[in-house]
Amino acid sequence: MKQTAFEPGDRVVLPPYGIGVVSSVCLRPVAGEEQAYYQVDFPNTASRAFVPVASPDIAGMRAALTARDMPALLDSLKTSRLNLPRQWAARHRRVTEILVSGNPFELAILTCELRRWNVERGLPDLDRQAFRRAIKLLEQEVSGLQDDGAQDVQQLLVHAWNETPQTVAAD
Repeated sequence: MKQTAFEPGDRVVLPPYGIGVVSSVCLRPVAGEEQAYYQVDFPNTASRAFVPVASPDIAGMRAALTARDMPALLDSLKTSRLNLPRQWAARHRRVTEILVSGNPFELAILTCELRRWNVERGLPDLDRQAFRRAIKLLEQEVSGLQDDGAQDVQQLLVHAWNETPQTVAAD
């Protein structure tokens, strides 16, 4: 179910800024009228954003993942397939769309596929950068969750980050 109303203390994602916390709802003057905004603070930074209460989805704000989402996320990280174009420009376009969307399940599918490529043959620099960016975005989303599923996801992401391509044994 899509959440449309947020409360102070709710963890939210605001692409491209990442995970934030709704700290309050405040009124701000816009074109001579008072408009209600969510004030979103980003942990470990001095950054904050103001998102219209009337249309947080237009700004891309969504509820962050919860412990309830971890089994599906972990499954996507382990077993997903994504048919990425082999031609670099088309692949780069598709990968960038996924990264910009910030959708954690799409990021998990992308991470799974790039991980497979990395293990099988290694990744070129730009694909490796995209792989690491997807891992970082997922780590950020899962951070702060204190359940076993979140820990399993974090362990898999750390493992994927440190994996190296398989080497072919010489006969």
